[in-house]
Amino acid sequence: MQTNLAPQYQGTADGEAAEAILRKCVHCGFCTATCPTYQILGDELDGPRGRIYLMKQVLEGAAPTRATQLHLDRCLTCRNCESTCPSGVDYGHLVDIGRKLVDAQVPRPAGESVLRWALKEGLPSPLFGPAMKLGQMLRPLMPAALQNKIPVARNPGKWPEREHPRKVLMLAGCVQPSMSPNINSATARVLDAAGIQAVVATGAGCCGAVKFHLNDQDGGMDAMRANIDAWWPYIDRKSNGANGVPPIEAIVMNASGCGVTVKEYGHILRNDPAYAAKAQRVSELTRDLSELLPDLVAPLKPVLRPQASGAYPKLVFHPPCTLQHGQQLRGGVERHLKELGFQVRVAGTESHLCCGSAGTYSVLNPEIGYQLRDRKLGNLEPGNDETIISANIGCITHLQSGTDAPVRHWIEVLDDAIAAPI
Repeated sequence: MQTNLAPQYQGTADGEAAEAILRKCVHCGFCTATCPTYQILGDELDGPRGRIYLMKQVLEGAAPTRATQLHLDRCLTCRNCESTCPSGVDYGHLVDIGRKLVDAQVPRPAGESVLRWALKEGLPSPLFGPAMKLGQMLRPLMPAALQNKIPVARNPGKWPEREHPRKVLMLAGCVQPSMSPNINSATARVLDAAGIQAVVATGAGCCGAVKFHLNDQDGGMDAMRANIDAWWPYIDRKSNGANGVPPIEAIVMNASGCGVTVKEYGHILRNDPAYAAKAQRVSELTRDLSELLPDLVAPLKPVLRPQASGAYPKLVFHPPCTLQHGQQLRGGVERHLKELGFQVRVAGTESHLCCGSAGTYSVLNPEIGYQLRDRKLGNLEPGNDETIISANIGCITHLQSGTDAPVRHWIEVLDDAIAAPI
């Protein structure tokens, strides 16, 4: 797609990056077939091709409008279009640039601005944990709309205490420790059973995605730099293994939304002379938890309870968009859980489509978010004896709000099936 940048964008990092992406687009329209918002709304401007045209117009000097902003806002950033695109258009990075440029020119209504500010400042805040505990105590008294966002409190269980030569860093995250703390402890226990120690670095917090995708890109990058600083003593070869800092072999993410973001630190911070090289190294070391599964199968088989004990529920897997499209990881969870004796299936249709959670999307665009949730649950069709599993806290909470079937992280189900520690 030929693009003629307006003078104000020529020679800028955003302008040059956007132009390179736009020039790959041949406006074939394949992307519209797999875009969730296009399927629901039926508007060309609510599909990737239409949004690309809108962003192209802005980059060529057209003044964006509130309508432009709304069309970009309604994008889930599921990146399904990237999996479909035959030309390799990097739509996710383009829409980040487009939103940044549009928001700089189009003021938002006061109520919307306040809500977005509350989300980007509140979710990564240390106060989120106490607020979630209070919400869980008062949950039965709340309206259904609020109950949907507050999971029932669960005991996280014990964190393993054994030392292992093999060590990985694990990001605790911002909302997950408060909303579903068992995911992190279950991850640590499963890795422990396989002879791997999970290490959580002091000072590492939110991956930066919340602020970055709510167009506080500077705030998001500050969070990324803070994580790099917290992890670097475990990565830097000069200090690795010295001063009591154990060497690590990977940075493991058990929330695919965080994983796709940390894997892109190198891209996001590429123009930061102080952090570009470190960010790239962090991205190279980052692995989604499912990427460890091939090496976990053999050591875990001997410690799994016998299947006859009934510890293995039937599973139906919802692969998050951040896993299958953002990280381009498909099939691994199902394949390796089957190797471990689980019965796992995926939705018969539309397993590639977004569930509507998409970070803060279901809060900012609830009507579309809940339509997609119900559509996803209809395709998953969980039976009375089935547990829905996923790989991202947002998807898990969102899906659980629409079904009585249990919705859990796949690592929690695997943790349940592990026998008592040897």
